[in-house]
Amino acid sequence: MTAALSAEESAALAAVDEAAIARTLLELLAIPSVTGSAAESGMQHQLAAHLDRLGLDVDLWSLDLPALRAHPGFPGTEAPRDEAWGLVATTSDSGDGPTTILQGHVDVVPPGDLQQWDGDPFTPRVVGDVVHGRGACDMKAGLVANLAALAAIRASGVRLRGRVAAHFVVSEEDGGLGAFATLQRGHTGDACLITEPTSGTLVTANAGALTFRIEVPGRATHASTRDAGASAIDAYLPLHRALARLEARRNAVVDPLMAESALPYALSVGTLRAGDWASSVPDRLVAEGRLGVRLGEDPAEAVADFETCVAEACADDPWLRAHPAIVSWPGGRFASGRLPSGHPLGALVRDAHADAVGGPRVRERGAPYGSDLRLYAAEGIPTLQFGPGDVRLAHSAREQVSLSEIAAVTRTLVLAVLRTVGTT
Repeated sequence: MTAALSAEESAALAAVDEAAIARTLLELLAIPSVTGSAAESGMQHQLAAHLDRLGLDVDLWSLDLPALRAHPGFPGTEAPRDEAWGLVATTSDSGDGPTTILQGHVDVVPPGDLQQWDGDPFTPRVVGDVVHGRGACDMKAGLVANLAALAAIRASGVRLRGRVAAHFVVSEEDGGLGAFATLQRGHTGDACLITEPTSGTLVTANAGALTFRIEVPGRATHASTRDAGASAIDAYLPLHRALARLEARRNAVVDPLMAESALPYALSVGTLRAGDWASSVPDRLVAEGRLGVRLGEDPAEAVADFETCVAEACADDPWLRAHPAIVSWPGGRFASGRLPSGHPLGALVRDAHADAVGGPRVRERGAPYGSDLRLYAAEGIPTLQFGPGDVRLAHSAREQVSLSEIAAVTRTLVLAVLRTVGTT
């Protein structure tokens, strides 16, 4: 049973423009805004123009990268960049009510092997209701839903008691620099809705993730006399087995919010580099990967757990005991984060979805990946994720999103915004 809508809510829902949703998505997907690229900055300027046309107060600024990197809370990055831009737009015709943030990141991951794509990843392809392309669900569909919700509220003429702020950020994929910079600039709020793809669920918690590097020494010699050397590849193998045992132990007991994930705190080795000549025994191997951080776990504790595992594996191996592997932590550092248990924001969004589009209230869960949620939560801002798309398609050559799902999320956002900031 859905609640009766107010006149203001009905007017704002009626103003949702589905044709504009499709046009805007195709426009944004054509921008190859890969993390750290010039197009990432260009995307911010293009979105600023959209927000300006909606009559919002726009703050578009160049990030002071050296100052941010020197900050003790800097979340780390992986992609090189010489510039980055922040973008916040706020409604100004409001009273003294609360501020609700609609947040999304503009960067996408590289397309990978182009042979696996059906066409150019940055030339969106429409098949019926579905749009294919890099960034379709992660997360340009979410950006479009934020823009469309703001446009509908503005077009309806509804006057707000509080304020709505759009936070569009760079560098989410490699650590969260954009969100960190936005919060450091003083842009905060009383609630935050991040439109990451949530596969039709309400995500109220995220695991964390840390990027590790293990350097394993060997002893080089000619391949024909390999018994006189020590292969760094062979030396790495007991470490790999130890990491598998560590992953199993860290996933033995999980928070109920993470129970539907088969592996909520994954430990994955993503790259292995060893040797520089086929007929030489390799004298160095570098393994880089990702360590999942458990809900509520201090990242420093996860680091210590990992380093102890590597140290114990080295102590158990004759070669590594005398030539121990070296662990370091480059790249992004995602802590975990969550909406406080029982916070009313979760129920408000579930009710908004049911009232806007009908059907059962969406279920709540945690997600096994890091996100900007933890940065807003760390600032005391109640934050959750609800957005269009299936996260299982993100970062893949099958990335796609349904236009009807974007429209449904847009309608949910409209009601959630009106109910959090109030109307006059």
